[in-house]
Amino acid sequence: MSGWSEKAIPDQRGRVAVVTGANSGIGYATARELARKGARVVLACRSERRGGEARDRLLGEVPGANAEFARLDLGDLASVREFATSFPYDRLDLLVNNAGVMALPYSTTADGFETQFGTNHLGHFALTGLLLPPLLATPGARVVTVSSTMHAVANIDIHDLNSERRYRRWIAYARSKTANLLFVHELAHRLAAHGSDVIAAAAHPGYAATNLQTAGVKMQGRTAAERFFLVGNRFFAQSADAGALPTLYAATAPEVTPDSFTGPSLAGWRGAPGPSWRAPWTRDDRAAQRLWTASEKLTGVTYNALKS
Repeated sequence: MSGWSEKAIPDQRGRVAVVTGANSGIGYATARELARKGARVVLACRSERRGGEARDRLLGEVPGANAEFARLDLGDLASVREFATSFPYDRLDLLVNNAGVMALPYSTTADGFETQFGTNHLGHFALTGLLLPPLLATPGARVVTVSSTMHAVANIDIHDLNSERRYRRWIAYARSKTANLLFVHELAHRLAAHGSDVIAAAAHPGYAATNLQTAGVKMQGRTAAERFFLVGNRFFAQSADAGALPTLYAATAPEVTPDSFTGPSLAGWRGAPGPSWRAPWTRDDRAAQRLWTASEKLTGVTYNALKS
């Protein structure tokens, strides 16, 4: 995969893709490049205004693209269910679980979950389960979940998934990213046991310049911290387009395998996509199973299609 770029993406005509958080950054770049290759792309975004603007921008950059906006708030399970119920296609070739929040002040989702865990993990867990029927009905479908190298900072605490005992924003973020990898690990196992050829894989962007870094400090009014991240984004980070390459590789490259983790090849920081190191706890079968059971209980989504 040395030198792999968006030019290597196979023809996507006839394929349907959903990209969460596609209004900006890595999500937008992912949706745009899939559309450029002919996919019908659903931009699943929380804000109708930003989602609509992203769709219009994409159509301007890729004339003739087949792109549409659909509202999805991953911090609200009712919104997740509404999105899945109204999904108009009987096939789904690619689900990219990209949207996320990072290092926010403590808050909770509409359903009372700590926001980072609830949005980054539980929202995508519920969405994937509810969209499982069209995924299973589509030969060669894939689910790509975007994690982070920050997962290495902390394992999940199965007894305190919502950080109710103590909240530390970066630890909570790291735990949500570990949860993403444990989810992929267990989903890949369950798909294989079911005899499905759906591939569940993970990716991360390395250090890419997006608004993810500044959102939390903006909410806190921490101007100096915001400037710090802006300087880092300008001088050290790769672009959002480059940061999207590992996701696009995991989503489209023929050689991608279940439970793989793709990231930038240069120290996990930047460069062409390559295999990425992951903490050993993200392949812990027991932890993955316990998180899965807890996630089913918390969201009410039970993945019945994999139980038959």
